[in-house]
Amino acid sequence: MRTADHRIAVGLYRTGHNRDLLEGALKLGVTDLDTAFNYRQFASHRTLAAIADDLLSAFTISTKVGYFPDGHDFTPARLRTAVEQSANELGRTPDTVLLHNPESSVGGFANACAVLMEMREAGYCKNWGVSTWDPRRLLEADWEIPRPDVAMVRAGLTVSAGILEAVDELVDRTQIAELWGMAPFAGNAADPIWQTVDTSTFLASGQHGSTLQAGVAAAFAVPRVSRLAVGTSHVDHLSEVVDGSRLEVSRETVTAYRELLRQRATVSAGAPSRKDR
Repeated sequence: MRTADHRIAVGLYRTGHNRDLLEGALKLGVTDLDTAFNYRQFASHRTLAAIADDLLSAFTISTKVGYFPDGHDFTPARLRTAVEQSANELGRTPDTVLLHNPESSVGGFANACAVLMEMREAGYCKNWGVSTWDPRRLLEADWEIPRPDVAMVRAGLTVSAGILEAVDELVDRTQIAELWGMAPFAGNAADPIWQTVDTSTFLASGQHGSTLQAGVAAAFAVPRVSRLAVGTSHVDHLSEVVDGSRLEVSRETVTAYRELLRQRATVSAGAPSRKDR
């Protein structure tokens, strides 16, 4: 699986907003930023503009709307205000605006999609889409999901078979133009579990990399995504991630892995509960 279309985005969910990181990212060729209206206690956009106003034009920026101080809300008027405020605070139009965890407000999903399409037409973003941690509830909805430009989903070796299957169905049903990934290490690349997993198994013959690098390469293939948002506050760590994005994985190994996940999920679903034993 070739890596020509593999892009890394600096994910700002848990990442410190600092100029050194952004400057380092640009030097590494990382030109994607991913943030959200609610990140950094609803101050992410303002903070970015304050510390790096002169750098932001060099980045492709994606942001998300849907969370407010009082919780998740897809009321159209609030979404419109959030999109407008995002652009104003950044000092520029975001390239992509995503509905943040639409599975939390399924009842308002169709109207929320209409709002983002409207905001795109009004020039408040170039693309619109969804960022979903678990798309299964969206797929249960009794309507045709409008075609987003982008969907961002969980990626990597911690994603369950059920969610991976749901992502495949979401892509098939909506004919999404581009699929992005996030949280390749479930938010913690330093977790001791990664010292027990041989991620190099997924690399194509002749490819070599650290556990982190091989995990990043696998995340681009499980599911297949073109961009991966990774949280980090250190340029050295980001550099290792970038190197991982250039590694090739074995398509055969990924296919076998996905099949094993499906089989395991099927067995687990059919296993008798404790009270039935």
